[in-house]
Amino acid sequence: MVFETNITKMLGIKHPIVAAPMGPFYTTKLAVAVSEAGGLGVISHTNMYGKDSFKQMKEDMTYIVEHTDKPFGFNIRTGRMQLDAQNLCRNVPKFIMNNPKIKEQCVYVITSAGSSKLIYTKPFQRLRESGSNIKHFHVAPALWLADKCVATGVDGMVITGGEGGGHQSYEKVSSLVLLQQVRQKHPDMPIIACGGFATGEGLAAALSMGAGAIAMGSRFIASKESEFHPDYKDIVPPARAQDTVLVTGFLGPIRLWKNKYAAHHGLVASKEEKMAEEQGLSLQQVLEEGKYYEMIYDGNMDDGAVLLGQSIGIMKSIRSVSEIINTIVSDAEKCLKHANTLIN
Repeated sequence: MVFETNITKMLGIKHPIVAAPMGPFYTTKLAVAVSEAGGLGVISHTNMYGKDSFKQMKEDMTYIVEHTDKPFGFNIRTGRMQLDAQNLCRNVPKFIMNNPKIKEQCVYVITSAGSSKLIYTKPFQRLRESGSNIKHFHVAPALWLADKCVATGVDGMVITGGEGGGHQSYEKVSSLVLLQQVRQKHPDMPIIACGGFATGEGLAAALSMGAGAIAMGSRFIASKESEFHPDYKDIVPPARAQDTVLVTGFLGPIRLWKNKYAAHHGLVASKEEKMAEEQGLSLQQVLEEGKYYEMIYDGNMDDGAVLLGQSIGIMKSIRSVSEIINTIVSDAEKCLKHANTLIN
């Protein structure tokens, strides 16, 4: 079964399944596996502070095209605290334009955790004018952010609800409600649904509601090919949906697995409160906070920041990426065929 949607046609992929941006962690091998399985693999914006991030992005893109001839994408976090964002937005498009194979295969840039405008540099515009098929999507975890994305002129949006892992909004609206809100207000905008999607039932629901694809993070973390530490992956099969919590992270609200780190972090009430908190931080405090995201590389699941969404409560095994994607597509087909029998 092949689902043909506005997203699969736009990005040239077989299945309407996209890897969520999962920075600051490495996802290059995972991106290859997702693209090879018919979805869209996405390279993460690695590290927290921008050290060698452009160099890493170039290496990752080169690795991708050496190991697959399928389409792929990449992520740039554009938040206030992301010091390397402007450099990446200027220089990555130049690098893509000067590498024909990368230019051909790189069809998707997903900006997140900040402004959707930052990617619109002169190098990015020149890349688009040069014949590149690259499309710009931005993560919108709230309706007002979706409105800003549309005003910016994005090609599409990743609509992510509060149950998703990683960065979230202060509104804490679920994927079910947020997707309906955005579809009502912006019915013609291409949408990828994210936050809580990990099964065929989820894909069928998203497609039924007008999304053109789903994006998954936690489901792909718990895959055989992902670069995440084995102890990170092993959290997932026995976990419950209630084993995650929303706290204040480096760039704003963030959903984490409940551990010592999460227990010592509260949740600020608003963006204004977060900005005031940032102004009071010293450089040393900022650097100190970042190390908790790096701890998990070494398998410290107690003290590190472990990003996972509530969908861990519906995943019971660590499987290969191809098995994950094929099962989800097959199950979604069954769900939609059953739903069709209800129409008289």
